[in-house]
Amino acid sequence: MEKWIWQRDEYPHFTYNKIKINSLVEKISQEQGYLIAMSEMMNSHTIIQKQLEALENEAISTSAIEGEVLNRDSVKASIKKKFGFRDIDYKKIDHSTEYLIEVLVDANSNYDEDLTLERLFGWHNALFPKGYSGFVKINSASFRGEESMQVVSGIAGMEKVYYEAPPRKRLDDEMASFLEWFNTEDTHILKAAIAHLWFVIIHPFDDGNGRIARAVTDLVLSKIQQSKISKIYSMSTAINADRKGYYNALEYTTGYIQRSDNYLDISLWCEWFLTTLHTTLVDTRKKLNYIIDKTKFWDKYRDSKLNTRQTKVLNRILDVGVENFLGDLSKKKYIKIADTTPSTASRDIAELLEIGCIKRVKGSQGRNIRYKIIV
Repeated sequence: MEKWIWQRDEYPHFTYNKIKINSLVEKISQEQGYLIAMSEMMNSHTIIQKQLEALENEAISTSAIEGEVLNRDSVKASIKKKFGFRDIDYKKIDHSTEYLIEVLVDANSNYDEDLTLERLFGWHNALFPKGYSGFVKINSASFRGEESMQVVSGIAGMEKVYYEAPPRKRLDDEMASFLEWFNTEDTHILKAAIAHLWFVIIHPFDDGNGRIARAVTDLVLSKIQQSKISKIYSMSTAINADRKGYYNALEYTTGYIQRSDNYLDISLWCEWFLTTLHTTLVDTRKKLNYIIDKTKFWDKYRDSKLNTRQTKVLNRILDVGVENFLGDLSKKKYIKIADTTPSTASRDIAELLEIGCIKRVKGSQGRNIRYKIIV
């Protein structure tokens, strides 16, 4: 019975709804243009900080999708070591985390190099340097064995097979076709979605297929952005936030959810992937806007001789974005953020109003007086 997508005669000639997908691609291209323009308005130090932050989130999230919880301090220490920072707590470095960072940096930086089996095997070996996944011995830096590769979930005796990958005897041809396509196909946004899906369909390794598929995705997205170190956003963070949608899209596309229409139509997967990417880019643009607003604000008020309490409160609001600071600034919030007394808070707020960097919210009065930062 032909159940899985790779069993269909038309595979791997995928199809999709061009009108719907092209509309999403246009929206994503527009957002990417915004990010490039905004990045040019920011200093190099800030950009590098955002890239390192995205790399940190990518490492944590791509592991979390597979149920592996990484220690954030360990990830930070590994990143610092990778890029030669001095203030490194070597006690917090975990070698498996360090190797994952190597994979992600390679994917996000060396995107002009061909994707080869040797490179993929290197990535796999970095993920499983001792040849074990947990307590289970696996084929490391090589294709999986002869046994069937199934994605199974559920208690013993009541398992569900969510996917079964092509048999071992097909892997050489499958990967040869995938790599030829990947290395000759022009770089575009839809390529990232197709590459991710196609690699997951092949499932060439005993373990780590999802993490490597997401690294392959980063390879495409980073080439589009021409990033260094890392992109300024993390696709895995967005995927991890909607794991249910991620797996539903894969199950619908790869064959677990049976359809009576075109089995090679990957529109639903592409739509989910591109919508998720678009949401990520929009969120990143908003965060960059906060940074730009904060920079402009302090450029304007750098000579105002604000005290440390005032600076702390203003930075707290600017860091989350003025529109995201719920309920605006009040005396009560000022006291809590600045950790100060009511009389000092009143004096500080009066000074800020006089300087002109905050204004009273129209209609608020008495104990409910609220203030907004003037950006």
